[in-house]
Amino acid sequence: MHIKEETTAILKQFDIGNKFASLPALRKASVLIPLMVKNGELCTLMTLRSQELRTSPGVVCFPGGKRDPSDEDDVDTALREAEEEIGLPPADVQSGLLVTPVVGFIDEAFRPRPNPAEVSAVFTVPLDLFTSDKDHCAAHDAAGMIHSFDFVDPDSGTHYQIWGLTAMFAILVAVLALRRTPEFDVFNSEEPLSFLQQILHQRTSKL
Repeated sequence: MHIKEETTAILKQFDIGNKFASLPALRKASVLIPLMVKNGELCTLMTLRSQELRTSPGVVCFPGGKRDPSDEDDVDTALREAEEEIGLPPADVQSGLLVTPVVGFIDEAFRPRPNPAEVSAVFTVPLDLFTSDKDHCAAHDAAGMIHSFDFVDPDSGTHYQIWGLTAMFAILVAVLALRRTPEFDVFNSEEPLSFLQQILHQRTSKL
Protein backbone atom coordinates (compact mmCIF):
# COMPACT_ATOMS: atom_id res chain seq x y z
CA MET A 1 0.00 0.00 0.00
CA HIS A 2 1.33 3.49 -0.88
CA ILE A 3 2.19 6.00 1.85
CA LYS A 4 -0.81 8.22 1.11
CA GLU A 5 -3.36 5.42 1.13
CA GLU A 6 -1.87 3.82 4.24
CA THR A 7 -1.82 7.12 6.14
CA THR A 8 -5.39 7.90 5.08
CA ALA A 9 -6.59 4.55 6.42
CA ILE A 10 -4.74 5.07 9.71
CA LEU A 11 -6.04 8.59 10.35
CA LYS A 12 -9.63 7.70 9.56
CA GLN A 13 -9.50 5.20 12.43
CA PHE A 14 -8.90 8.09 14.82
CA ASP A 15 -11.45 10.57 13.48
CA ILE A 16 -13.32 12.00 16.46
CA GLY A 17 -15.79 14.11 14.50
CA ASN A 18 -17.32 16.77 16.74
CA LYS A 19 -16.18 15.26 20.03
CA PHE A 20 -14.41 18.49 21.03
CA ALA A 21 -17.15 20.82 19.76
CA SER A 22 -18.08 21.74 23.34
CA LEU A 23 -14.83 23.69 23.68
CA PRO A 24 -15.76 27.33 23.05
CA ALA A 25 -12.60 28.29 21.14
CA LEU A 26 -13.06 25.42 18.69
CA ARG A 27 -16.45 26.79 17.64
CA LYS A 28 -14.75 30.02 16.58
CA ALA A 29 -11.76 28.83 14.58
CA SER A 30 -10.33 25.88 12.69
CA VAL A 31 -6.99 24.91 11.16
CA LEU A 32 -6.04 22.70 8.24
CA ILE A 33 -3.06 20.37 8.55
CA PRO A 34 -2.15 19.69 4.91
CA LEU A 35 -0.22 16.47 4.39
CA MET A 36 1.73 15.52 1.28
CA VAL A 37 4.20 12.88 0.19
CA LYS A 38 7.40 14.63 -0.89
CA ASN A 39 10.32 12.60 -2.20
CA GLY A 40 8.79 9.50 -0.64
CA GLU A 41 8.48 11.14 2.80
CA LEU A 42 5.35 12.20 4.65
CA CYS A 43 5.42 15.99 5.16
CA THR A 44 3.13 18.78 6.30
CA LEU A 45 2.71 22.30 4.96
CA MET A 46 3.13 25.23 7.37
CA THR A 47 2.95 29.01 7.14
CA LEU A 48 4.67 31.97 8.76
CA ARG A 49 2.19 34.63 9.80
CA SER A 50 2.75 38.12 8.39
CA GLN A 51 4.43 40.69 10.62
CA GLU A 52 1.57 43.03 9.72
CA LEU A 53 -1.03 40.98 11.60
CA ARG A 54 -2.28 42.27 14.95
CA THR A 55 -2.28 38.85 16.62
CA SER A 56 0.71 36.47 16.74
CA PRO A 57 2.74 38.17 13.97
CA GLY A 58 5.72 36.20 12.68
CA VAL A 59 4.56 32.94 14.28
CA VAL A 60 4.61 29.57 12.50
CA CYS A 61 1.17 28.03 12.19
CA PHE A 62 -1.10 25.93 10.02
CA PRO A 63 -3.51 27.61 7.59
CA GLY A 64 -6.72 28.51 9.39
CA GLY A 65 -8.71 31.12 11.17
CA LYS A 66 -12.03 32.23 12.53
CA ARG A 67 -15.33 30.76 11.40
CA ASP A 68 -17.54 32.82 9.11
CA PRO A 69 -21.35 32.68 9.41
CA SER A 70 -21.44 31.07 5.95
CA ASP A 71 -19.21 28.15 7.02
CA GLU A 72 -21.14 24.95 7.59
CA ASP A 73 -18.56 23.31 9.84
CA ASP A 74 -14.89 23.16 10.88
CA VAL A 75 -13.89 21.64 7.55
CA ASP A 76 -15.49 24.51 5.62
CA THR A 77 -13.68 27.02 7.82
CA ALA A 78 -10.29 25.35 7.44
CA LEU A 79 -10.60 24.96 3.66
CA ARG A 80 -11.84 28.51 3.12
CA GLU A 81 -9.03 29.95 5.23
CA ALA A 82 -6.42 27.84 3.42
CA GLU A 83 -7.65 29.14 0.08
CA GLU A 84 -7.57 32.74 1.31
CA GLU A 85 -4.12 32.43 2.90
CA ILE A 86 -2.12 30.28 0.47
CA GLY A 87 -4.33 29.85 -2.62
CA LEU A 88 -5.14 26.19 -1.94
CA PRO A 89 -8.39 25.28 -3.77
CA PRO A 90 -10.75 23.33 -1.48
CA ALA A 91 -11.33 20.79 -4.26
CA ASP A 92 -7.60 19.95 -4.18
CA VAL A 93 -7.75 18.77 -0.56
CA GLN A 94 -8.65 15.20 0.29
CA SER A 95 -10.29 16.05 3.59
CA GLY A 96 -12.29 14.03 6.07
CA LEU A 97 -9.35 12.17 7.58
CA LEU A 98 -9.55 13.99 10.92
CA VAL A 99 -11.95 16.79 11.75
CA THR A 100 -10.48 18.26 14.95
CA PRO A 101 -8.01 19.43 13.76
CA VAL A 102 -8.89 19.17 10.05
CA VAL A 103 -6.35 16.96 8.27
CA GLY A 104 -6.26 16.46 4.52
CA PHE A 105 -3.91 15.36 1.74
CA ILE A 106 -2.74 17.72 -0.98
CA ASP A 107 -0.66 17.04 -4.09
CA GLU A 108 3.11 17.44 -3.93
CA ALA A 109 2.84 19.60 -7.06
CA PHE A 110 0.82 22.29 -5.23
CA ARG A 111 2.50 25.70 -5.48
CA PRO A 112 1.34 28.09 -2.74
CA ARG A 113 0.25 31.62 -3.59
CA PRO A 114 0.56 33.28 -0.16
CA ASN A 115 -1.60 36.28 0.64
CA PRO A 116 1.03 38.83 1.77
CA ALA A 117 -1.44 40.48 4.13
CA GLU A 118 -1.63 37.26 6.16
CA VAL A 119 1.31 35.01 5.25
CA SER A 120 5.04 35.77 4.96
CA ALA A 121 6.21 32.29 3.95
CA VAL A 122 4.97 28.78 3.19
CA PHE A 123 7.19 25.73 3.71
CA THR A 124 7.06 21.96 4.10
CA VAL A 125 8.30 20.06 7.13
CA PRO A 126 8.98 16.29 7.35
CA LEU A 127 6.44 14.87 9.76
CA ASP A 128 9.04 12.80 11.57
CA LEU A 129 10.57 16.03 12.93
CA PHE A 130 7.74 16.00 15.46
CA THR A 131 8.67 12.62 16.93
CA SER A 132 12.43 13.23 17.13
CA ASP A 133 14.23 14.71 20.13
CA LYS A 134 17.06 16.07 17.95
CA ASP A 135 15.63 19.55 17.39
CA HIS A 136 13.09 19.51 20.21
CA CYS A 137 12.93 21.34 23.52
CA ALA A 138 10.21 21.79 26.11
CA ALA A 139 9.35 24.17 28.93
CA HIS A 140 6.50 24.69 31.38
CA ASP A 141 4.09 27.59 31.48
CA ALA A 142 0.83 28.25 33.34
CA ALA A 143 -1.10 26.06 30.90
CA GLY A 144 1.31 23.12 31.04
CA MET A 145 4.14 21.84 28.85
CA ILE A 146 5.15 23.90 25.81
CA HIS A 147 6.92 21.96 23.06
CA SER A 148 9.16 23.66 20.51
CA PHE A 149 10.99 22.47 17.40
CA ASP A 150 13.77 24.15 15.40
CA PHE A 151 13.59 23.63 11.65
CA VAL A 152 15.79 24.89 8.83
CA ASP A 153 14.08 24.84 5.46
CA PRO A 154 16.52 23.12 3.08
CA ASP A 155 15.07 25.03 0.11
CA SER A 156 15.53 28.56 1.50
CA GLY A 157 17.91 28.08 4.42
CA THR A 158 15.42 29.93 6.64
CA HIS A 159 15.22 28.98 10.31
CA TYR A 160 11.78 28.49 11.85
CA GLN A 161 10.63 27.82 15.40
CA ILE A 162 7.48 25.72 15.62
CA TRP A 163 5.90 25.79 19.07
CA GLY A 164 2.76 25.92 21.18
CA LEU A 165 -0.54 24.49 20.03
CA THR A 166 0.76 24.27 16.44
CA ALA A 167 3.53 21.96 17.66
CA MET A 168 1.04 19.90 19.68
CA PHE A 169 -1.21 19.38 16.65
CA ALA A 170 1.85 18.40 14.59
CA ILE A 171 3.01 15.93 17.25
CA LEU A 172 -0.45 14.37 17.41
CA VAL A 173 -0.72 13.89 13.64
CA ALA A 174 2.86 12.58 13.43
CA VAL A 175 2.24 10.02 16.18
CA LEU A 176 -0.97 8.82 14.55
CA ALA A 177 0.19 8.87 10.94
CA LEU A 178 3.68 7.45 11.47
CA ARG A 179 2.60 5.09 14.27
CA ARG A 180 5.71 6.14 16.14
CA THR A 181 6.29 6.94 19.80
CA PRO A 182 8.03 10.32 20.31
CA GLU A 183 11.58 10.22 21.61
CA PHE A 184 10.59 12.81 24.24
CA ASP A 185 8.05 12.73 27.03
CA VAL A 186 4.79 14.14 25.71
CA PHE A 187 1.82 11.79 26.25
CA ASN A 188 0.68 8.21 26.36
CA SER A 189 1.01 7.29 22.68
CA GLU A 190 -1.63 4.61 23.13
CA GLU A 191 -4.23 7.29 24.02
CA PRO A 192 -3.12 10.42 22.12
CA LEU A 193 -6.63 11.80 21.60
CA SER A 194 -7.34 11.84 25.32
CA PHE A 195 -4.19 13.88 25.76
CA LEU A 196 -5.23 16.24 22.96
CA GLN A 197 -8.56 16.84 24.68
CA GLN A 198 -6.73 17.66 27.92
CA ILE A 199 -4.39 20.10 26.15
CA LEU A 200 -7.23 21.82 24.33
CA HIS A 201 -9.12 22.27 27.59
CA GLN A 202 -6.01 23.79 29.19
CA ARG A 203 -5.29 26.13 26.29
CA THR A 204 -8.83 27.29 25.58
CA SER A 205 -9.45 27.99 29.27
CA LYS A 206 -6.78 30.68 28.99
CA LEU A 207 -8.45 32.42 26.04
